[in-house]
Amino acid sequence: MPDLRHKRQRLWMAGLCLLIALLAEALFRAGWVQVLETAYSDLSFRLSGKRATVEHVALVELDDESLALHPDDPLVFWTPHFARALQVLRAVDARLVGMDFLFSVSPEQWFAKVAGKGSQATRSFDRSFRQELATGRVVLGGMQTGAEPILPTADYLAVLPGFDIPRHVGATDLVTDGDGTLRHMTAQPPGAAAATGDSLRLLPFSLLLALHGSQQAVDAAAWRFGERTLTRSSGRWPLAWSGPPDTVPRIAMRRLLAADAENDPEVRALRGKIVIIGVAYGGSNDVHMTPYGHGLFQTRWMRGPEIQAQSVEALLAGRFLDEAPAAGRWGLLALTLLLGTLAWMRLSVGSGALVLGGLLLSLAVAGHLLHLRLLLIPVAHLQLASIALFLAAYALRFTTGERERERVRRMFSRYVSGDVVKKLLDSDDIPVLGGEALEITVLFSDIRNFTTTSERLRPEEVVEMLNRWLERACAVVQAEGGSVDKFIGDAIMAEFGAPLHYPDHARRALRAALGLQAMAEEMRNWMAERFADRDLPPFSIGVGVHTGTAVVGNVGAPERMEYTAIGDTVNLASRLEGSSKTMHCTVVASRSCVDRAGGGIRVGAGQTLTVKGRNEPAEALAILGIED
Repeated sequence: MPDLRHKRQRLWMAGLCLLIALLAEALFRAGWVQVLETAYSDLSFRLSGKRATVEHVALVELDDESLALHPDDPLVFWTPHFARALQVLRAVDARLVGMDFLFSVSPEQWFAKVAGKGSQATRSFDRSFRQELATGRVVLGGMQTGAEPILPTADYLAVLPGFDIPRHVGATDLVTDGDGTLRHMTAQPPGAAAATGDSLRLLPFSLLLALHGSQQAVDAAAWRFGERTLTRSSGRWPLAWSGPPDTVPRIAMRRLLAADAENDPEVRALRGKIVIIGVAYGGSNDVHMTPYGHGLFQTRWMRGPEIQAQSVEALLAGRFLDEAPAAGRWGLLALTLLLGTLAWMRLSVGSGALVLGGLLLSLAVAGHLLHLRLLLIPVAHLQLASIALFLAAYALRFTTGERERERVRRMFSRYVSGDVVKKLLDSDDIPVLGGEALEITVLFSDIRNFTTTSERLRPEEVVEMLNRWLERACAVVQAEGGSVDKFIGDAIMAEFGAPLHYPDHARRALRAALGLQAMAEEMRNWMAERFADRDLPPFSIGVGVHTGTAVVGNVGAPERMEYTAIGDTVNLASRLEGSSKTMHCTVVASRSCVDRAGGGIRVGAGQTLTVKGRNEPAEALAILGIED
């Protein structure tokens, strides 16, 4: 019956695991847990902080102190200052410069409106800036939010080498997710897909800088960065951030505008780097939410130029967040369900809840560690699957197996200690309640001269004495893993080796018998003090112990059943207890019990017992002690 029950439970659990696995996979593919997966990815970035050293890119920031150098010049008239900064960068041999500005109008156009087209200012104000653009070492910013891009003013486009706009103008558009957080890069700005025919399609600003920095053709069909091949149709991919805001090396623009800037060590450190010039002054609205911005107590924004710089760095370093293959995800799901099944079909609800917490935490930690190695492993649907399996497993146990366990718990808690009941329920060998033949050791204990003592005491005093003795005697038996079967008047019957099997049940029974002998001496002293004027015989007991095969199980009528042992082994143990009087000792055991108990058993005198109904006589031995 237990095997059939266990087999049925295993089949149910296998079916539940399969159903939960299919549901978890469906949730993942439908994207219903993507919010949780995204939250885990964001948390991994925040926990890890700075992940990589930025080596290919640097920022030149137009901050408040730099603006204060020329407080009377509106930003549109800063092109001579930009030209000076570009000249310094060229002098220190910066690899490339990207200007994260949209120059939609030039100062010369303003002068033409005010002073007329023939004025000197309309012809020479931007000359130095246009000369830097003509070198081909500068990438300008544009936008492509629609089919037609928004480009810098024609005054600057005209001086680009070969009038090659796609090579020298990149779209600075930054595409955010639905929650307003920027997490992805793209090979195609949002409006480029709407462009048709000969409409101009700009590449993203960061991708264009990375192509120049890696010396790849802008008009190529595909580009290679690290182990990844990109095309215009590559769509979006997660940005492998180098770190939180202020991770990219930076220098204030005022350092480039200072006299003798070419000899400034920090300026010279820009040699060989791609430099992005962008705004960093207070009030500029070019700030965006990134995974690092969702702090618990504060919100950290990242400026657009740094986002562009981190995007360029990720491409040139060949760093990409790769999604785990489906086979790996399925394997992890199978392992999660397997571990959960093994735990939750055996443990109590409290212990199972601790395992569930540990499993959920382990999945989150594993996801974070893999995230550090640039591998995206979705864990939210695995955690949901674990929770579903936990609930299903204990629902199944409480509706089937747990009812059986509760019946066993109620039955055996009357006979054995709580620790033994727990071990019994935690083991795979739930006893067969219908009865089975087992090798056990049976112990009988009886109070000597009980009739004489009870005649000299009042009834309530007899009950007091019995309760005190039986309470202490049961504690001794249960401390050795024995099962108190029944009380027969003043006698105790106990079994060792059932219902919970111990390989050393004979030795345990002998230790318990000697423990009863010691407890009887304490009881003798208590009786002498409690009933000093009653002329009672000294309190003493006799104990008989025998090891053999007995039928153990539920015995009785349907309306009254009890778990007990029956057979020749029980009868002989009872006779051995009776022989302790004639052998003038407290503990008597059979030869089979002594042999089964192992070495170190100190025995005294012996005699041969002939038991009615038993063909062979039994050798009885007085037990003096155990040398452990």
